[in-house]
Amino acid sequence: MKNCSWVVAIAGMLLLAGTFPVESGASDKKYDAPVAQLKFLVLKDHNGKPVRNAAVVMHTVGKRDKQDRGGLELKTDADGKAGFDGIPYGKLRVQVLAPGFQTFGEDYDVNQARMDFTVKLKRPQGQYSIYQDHPEERKDDKAPPPDPNAKPQ
Repeated sequence: MKNCSWVVAIAGMLLLAGTFPVESGASDKKYDAPVAQLKFLVLKDHNGKPVRNAAVVMHTVGKRDKQDRGGLELKTDADGKAGFDGIPYGKLRVQVLAPGFQTFGEDYDVNQARMDFTVKLKRPQGQYSIYQDHPEERKDDKAPPPDPNAKPQ
């Protein structure tokens, strides 16, 4: 009776082994697509120093420029570096967020096996007000300043 249990156990293992795909015979399209290795360097725009612990968020972009669900978030190290291996080729939306800086966002076309990105984060800017004087915007001194009481068109 002991020998019978071994035969049943071995037969069970062989049946289970047949349910998993064998690497050489598996042909799933999502695994055949080329993938890239991405490296990010996040710096402060005003002095070029690295931004530590910045969030680098990546979303693949589908039809009609809509980002797909899910995504991946990386954090930069003390040198402002982050990276990931295994991003599929195609359009990728990258956002970089860090406290005390403007959010960076850009769409990229991933089309190479290795891509390096340098992101320079800017400090927050003050709000724009039509009630403040903006001399740098006036190109023609003859043009009158905007009327604050004018109705929008």
